[in-house]
Amino acid sequence: MARALVIVEHCQGRLAEINAQVFALARRLCGRDYAGLLLAGRPDELAPEAAVYCPRLYTLASPALEPYNAAAWLPALESALARLEPDLILLGQTAFGLDLAPALAQRLGAPLATDVTAADLDGQVLQVSRPVFGGKLAADLVLPLEPWAALTLRPGLIEPLQPGPAGEVSPLEPPPPPEHLARRVAGLIRAAAGVDLTRARIIVAVGRGIDGPENIGLARDLAGRLGAELACSRPVADLGWLDKERQVGVSGQTVKPKIYLALGISGAFQHQMGMSGSETIIAVNRDPEAPIFDIAHFGLVGDLFEVVPSLIEVLEE
Repeated sequence: MARALVIVEHCQGRLAEINAQVFALARRLCGRDYAGLLLAGRPDELAPEAAVYCPRLYTLASPALEPYNAAAWLPALESALARLEPDLILLGQTAFGLDLAPALAQRLGAPLATDVTAADLDGQVLQVSRPVFGGKLAADLVLPLEPWAALTLRPGLIEPLQPGPAGEVSPLEPPPPPEHLARRVAGLIRAAAGVDLTRARIIVAVGRGIDGPENIGLARDLAGRLGAELACSRPVADLGWLDKERQVGVSGQTVKPKIYLALGISGAFQHQMGMSGSETIIAVNRDPEAPIFDIAHFGLVGDLFEVVPSLIEVLEE
């Protein structure tokens, strides 16, 4: 049996993007000794898409498993885990993972680490890091695999695993559906499309140094000319100058773009946690001692109200 098992997330016939990142972590920890577990009403429809990320994909089919309902998934997972006996269970730090992982860990009496930002496997011991106190500190935890442990991975920190040859698909016999469910799903309503900064190749982010909402248009103009997404630090979101969904950091989104242009952002630890993995970080700040310069690949000590118009002028040529 595989040492690590990824519980595949999906909704309304589509796999979640976080799966490729979770599979990447499983491979990093266990080499080729990992597998996926896909629970669905008709898993055969999603299995070919999921199997390209793992050497083996186990499927479990039951009408009770779709749409997702923890009351139905938990007994099915308990049955599957008893047969597969993995050492480590991995999920994404998403609404799905945060609902399912704690309930599963409690049901089986196993240790769980959520919002994991780094992980290492040493024999029968899982070592992880996760932010605490609003990202002001990172806690290092040691979880024994007795008999197994689980974690949820923060999105945007690991390069997604690229699809490869499809692994073997092995159906499992599902347990009888529960006669009584503590909760039922009456229907699903798709939320309005938000801003997914994790997919942006270029990000122009503004901090308190933008001075006020009336100046956001300057950064938005630059972002438009660069084909970039506009983002911000927490103070800008807290002040209502930009929507919360555009916030980068521990309490916002975690991003890894090709280029991250930080305008007037001091670079507090909480913000760095959300963007330090960017391929190229360019910082513009009046303060030469701003922490953002400690992680920037290129830094300019200067007034963004002089720098940005000059950049726009160059891009217009």
